Parts: sequence; C-alpha cells; structure tokens
Amino acid sequence: MWTELETSTYQEHVIKHVLGATVLGWVILGDAVHFLLDIGLLWTVYVNAEMNLMAQAVAIQDLEGDDATRDDVSAMTSDADLLNSRGRKATGLSRFIASPVECLIKSVALFAADSEYRILIVGETASLEIQTSSEPPHFSINVVGG
Repeated sequence: MWTELETSTYQEHVIKHVLGATVLGWVILGDAVHFLLDIGLLWTVYVNAEMNLMAQAVAIQDLEGDDATRDDVSAMTSDADLLNSRGRKATGLSRFIASPVECLIKSVALFAADSEYRILIVGETASLEIQTSSEPPHFSINVVGG
C-alpha cells in the first residue's frame, strides 16, 4: 500500500526547477540515482526520496569518491556530453543509461510504503517510476505509459 507523501520545502523547490526539463538518462551510484536533464542539470534522488539539483559539470565531478573513481567520473562526463549532443538516442554509453522514452517532466509525486519509496516522474507522453529500498540501497526504474 503506497501512501502519497507531502514534499518538503526543499523537495518542492527542486521539483519546480525540473518541471519542463527532459530526462536524457541516468546513472545509479550507491544510495542515489542521478538524472541528467536537458537543461544542463543533474537531478539526484536518494533512496529515502531526498533530492538535490546541481549544474551537471560540478555535480558529476563531485561524484568521485567511495562509489566512483576518477575514471568513472571521466566516463560519466563523456556519457553526459553524448547525451547532451545526441539526446536519449546516444550510443556507446559506458556509465549512464539513456532514457528509453521521451520524458518531458510535467509533475513529480512521492509515495512511501514501510522503508520503500516510489517516485513517479510524470512525463508528457511517458512517465518514469523509481522504486527504492534502503537495505541494501536499491533502485528500479520502469517506464509507465508511452
């Protein structure tokens, strides 16, 4: 049974910034999934549904650490460049997964059930559903519609 969550002020702020952007692709690292948006931003969603939004170049460089080596960061930067120039049809990606559908973000909804979360990114023609679990950190991303 999923219960819709009220968004925090910060989550609401982040969501307002991603509305109207298109998801180009994503990479999962540790306890977060990082969505590359066509507006030059990386939208991070954590397993507990908390969020962050940063400029793509800065955000990718900040990923170096426990879950990503310098080589990983370099590969993610190359992937992001490919996705930005060729869109979700980019090929040869090594770290990012290209979005399988066109997802121009119209709204975002958050749900919870026990220690799991569901984030629904509602797109204009297709939507993405992210389900998280914190023990161990796990994400599944599915296309809804389209």
